[in-house]
Amino acid sequence: MANTMRWRYGDTSPVMLPVDSATVIEIGDILLLDVDDAKPASTQADQGTELGNQQLFHDVFAGVAMQASAAGDTQPIRVATTGVFEFDCLTTTLEVGDLMAPDENAGGTALLNQTVAKVTNANAAIGRCAKRLNPAGTRVLVDIVSAVLRGGPQAIL
Repeated sequence: MANTMRWRYGDTSPVMLPVDSATVIEIGDILLLDVDDAKPASTQADQGTELGNQQLFHDVFAGVAMQASAAGDTQPIRVATTGVFEFDCLTTTLEVGDLMAPDENAGGTALLNQTVAKVTNANAAIGRCAKRLNPAGTRVLVDIVSAVLRGGPQAIL
């Protein structure tokens, strides 16, 4: 996937995160924090199920890449920890407030870096749908909340 600026509006509350020289990150990638380095969602070890992958990812969700990092780069990159981003999704209808998480690849072995899916569990989500999607569409606005820096999406009581 090419670098795609997915930010649409809202405060991004950016932070600068380090990246290992071997890690490739594209603008718009959904990122996790692995000890002290930002990495794309697809680098997370497979947990055997989509929900398992999403729940583990929720706990280490750092934000969305606002800068790219090519192989060999060692400079920290800007990462948005909040804001509304437009992500790809499978054809679906969504309501404002629906929980969203990274989608899983077709093989069921890894999360996708720039595609999201609706979930029903706040412990799997990285944000909420920010604009109703009806009729069905393939792009959704998601109000993201970094779990690492902002506590992530919370369940409604």
